[in-house]
Amino acid sequence: MDFILDKLETKIELYEAYDIKSLERIIEEQIDKNKALLLEVKSVQHQVTFDPNRSKLLYTALVHFQLKTST
Repeated sequence: MDFILDKLETKIELYEAYDIKSLERIIEEQIDKNKALLLEVKSVQHQVTFDPNRSKLLYTALVHFQLKTST
C-alpha cells in the first residue's frame, strides 16, 4: 500500500450566517484551522441577500486560502 502526502496549495471555502457577527466568528475560526495547514487568506468576497423563507438577511462569504509563502 502506498501512502502519498501532497501539499494543499489552494483551497476555497464558503460560509453563511444570518447575522454578520456569526459570519465573522466562523471565518476567524476557519482561518485559525487553516493556519495549521500552512494556508493563509488570499482573498475574501462577501454578499448579502434576503432570504424570503425566513424573512432575514443571509450573509455569505467566500474565502480563498493559498499556501503560505515564506518571507
